[in-house]
Amino acid sequence: MTTNFDQVDFFSDASLLDDPYPYFEHLRSKCPVTPLPHHGVVAVSGHEEATDVYRNAETFSSCNSVIGPFATFPEPLEGDDVSPIIERYRHQLPMNEHMVTMDPPQHTRERALLMRLITPKRLKQNEDFMWRLADRQLDEFLDEGRCEFISAYSQPFAMLAVADLLGVPESEHQRFREGFGLSASPGELGGTEGPGLNALSWLDDYFATYVEDRRGQPRKDVLTDLALATYPDGSTPDVTAVVRTATFLFAAGQETTARLLATAMRYLCERPELQDELRGHRERIPDFIEETLRIESPVKADFRLARRATTVGGVEIRPGTPVMLLNGAANRDPRRFECPAEFRLDRANAKEHIAFGRGAHACPGGPLARAEGRISLERILDRMRDIRLSEEHHGPAAVRRFEYEPTWVLRGLRQIHIEFTPADDEPRRATSP
Repeated sequence: MTTNFDQVDFFSDASLLDDPYPYFEHLRSKCPVTPLPHHGVVAVSGHEEATDVYRNAETFSSCNSVIGPFATFPEPLEGDDVSPIIERYRHQLPMNEHMVTMDPPQHTRERALLMRLITPKRLKQNEDFMWRLADRQLDEFLDEGRCEFISAYSQPFAMLAVADLLGVPESEHQRFREGFGLSASPGELGGTEGPGLNALSWLDDYFATYVEDRRGQPRKDVLTDLALATYPDGSTPDVTAVVRTATFLFAAGQETTARLLATAMRYLCERPELQDELRGHRERIPDFIEETLRIESPVKADFRLARRATTVGGVEIRPGTPVMLLNGAANRDPRRFECPAEFRLDRANAKEHIAFGRGAHACPGGPLARAEGRISLERILDRMRDIRLSEEHHGPAAVRRFEYEPTWVLRGLRQIHIEFTPADDEPRRATSP
């Protein structure tokens, strides 16, 4: 049956979950900037065009980043410039407290606070922890020769790696692991309500306790650095601002990295020759991670709201138009990437992908995600042989079965069951080489 992509509703049609790429290609074949028949959305599927929108924070507001076309305002978005309306009602939009939906200058101020925490020194300390963490996670299931990889490894690893980056004491890690998991994916298919004003409020109390304690009794630890961090002008943010910086990094870091690791595992299983290639040439693991990010971007769609009339790729955009940036489509734009549907370890320009966005809102956790991927793959390849997909759960090679998260925002496997032969002779590595 041929799908009529011109009538498909990207926000509710489950037929796009397993393989959205033919739909993306259809949009791009019409025009890299294409008005959709639903919700007044303009979809951007071209790499150059998406990059232009990402980098133009003056014209495109991020206020609707997580809710897309379902951002509602008490008055019509009319006029030559809808910025005053956005600012008047921004506080009513989902996740308005978090920097993902902020615009300059507020976004600039809050991001600067975050970057004072993610320093090269702190990232290096975090890497040393991740080498130990990778082995601890693998120890839990290695002898069984099989596992559901997301629940057994990628989700707890991603969560605890971010917890350590933020300075959560290791004595508290088991509490975090028992109490927290991947949050509900935003952009539920067919939903219009959004994630609520502050979908991460469940985390606020935990980090508020840490921040208030360290402000009252400073110690020589990372949580004290978090609690005492200041804005570029030297002023001290209130506790709420610090907490929401921490909780957003904690949640977002898990979401994207857990899905990146699951996708990387799928490609390793489906291309067993890559396992030997990467074992013999560890320096190529970063290339593998970049190509994984390009070909299966964890973020399918991001959003902006046009403040004023403009053009993108020669297409006119009216004020108040929700603009959908399809990262997964842009990263398979044949104008940028040769044979984009092919996984190529030697792709020279793989790093040009926009899996982490671009411009002011480029993901600040990108270096962390890359380090998590590199360290995880090193230890997995060290300690497993003959890694393969479970035919019991995913079927034989000719007819694989996978389930994807039912969301129009994220691209991620719900489960991936693997089998392998443990390599028991490989010693544990305590710190980075």
